[in-house]
Amino acid sequence: MDLNVLVLPGDGIGEEVIGEAVRVLERVAQKFGHSLHLRAGLVGGAAIHRTGTPLPGETVELALRADATLMGAVGLPEFDHAPPSQRPEAGLLGIRKALGVFANLRPVRAWPWLLDSSPLKNHVVDGTDLVIVRELTGGIYYGTPRGISGQGAETRAVNTMVYTRGEVERVTRVAFELARGRRKKVTSVDKSNVLENSQLWRQVVTEVAAEYPDVELEHLLVDNCAMQLILNPRRFDVLLTENMFGDILSDEGAVLAGSIGMLPSASIGERRPSGAWTGLYEPVHGSAPDLAGQDRANPLGAILSVAAMLEYSFGLKEEAAAVNRAVEAVLASGRVTADLKPPAPPATTSQVGQAVCEAI
Repeated sequence: MDLNVLVLPGDGIGEEVIGEAVRVLERVAQKFGHSLHLRAGLVGGAAIHRTGTPLPGETVELALRADATLMGAVGLPEFDHAPPSQRPEAGLLGIRKALGVFANLRPVRAWPWLLDSSPLKNHVVDGTDLVIVRELTGGIYYGTPRGISGQGAETRAVNTMVYTRGEVERVTRVAFELARGRRKKVTSVDKSNVLENSQLWRQVVTEVAAEYPDVELEHLLVDNCAMQLILNPRRFDVLLTENMFGDILSDEGAVLAGSIGMLPSASIGERRPSGAWTGLYEPVHGSAPDLAGQDRANPLGAILSVAAMLEYSFGLKEEAAAVNRAVEAVLASGRVTADLKPPAPPATTSQVGQAVCEAI
């Protein structure tokens, strides 16, 4: 198969972890006989430095032509006080919208070798295996009107949370289809006791659930869900949530996995005629500028994102499984970075990437 992939390293540690993810992708292509075609582009702070905008038009064109996009983190402290449209994060929001990737899949797994890395007790996290399905292109991050106006005591800020029935329906179907291949349970998260937006969300999810009689549906308020994720994470299979709630809850999942560096993500859109998904793949962690250039960042979230890319955008399940098995082998060996608290001296970013390639 021809694998046409756009690589967007982004900011901070993005270049390092995505570099190792690309090494793994190259190893997979070599082993399984695929032709890998890579293009590189700019996004985030790196794009602002080079072009003055967080998402250059050329990057959008490259992404639309690619079969899949592999992306690092965006964000740099120097832009912390810039207006939202001029921050690196605007590039991330922009490319999600340009690609039409409306559902973000974030698997959270408690790996047996990392139970001691979680601040929670082992018996609480052991056996955790869930996927957060987060709506990605609607909600408060995109709604209008928005902005800051007025002066002095009259200064006011407005953000608008907007969802349509169609937006809720399509992400709900992704969650239920995913649950059918897992343990057949969807937990829908909202705040319907106080938000009309969430009342529509709950109504539409309930209606769509009727199409999937083999899948159990439960509803949870978001504050209760945040608590249950810590108290009893094994109760969850597929968590379905709107954009902002999913943003928060998925980072809470890092506590269960032992490190935010272990969390991959797949942002998917409409299916192509081949059945593959349009996809944007990125680790969940941030740009961690304090670690940049030190060869200390954990690349496994980025590498696991490659596994997701192989499965969802190319339908290469055997190749995806090979990457996942290799990551398991590396975790079992203890050859991991410092955030995972290895028993021996920690490995570097590049050493971990090399170990995964060797395991493949």
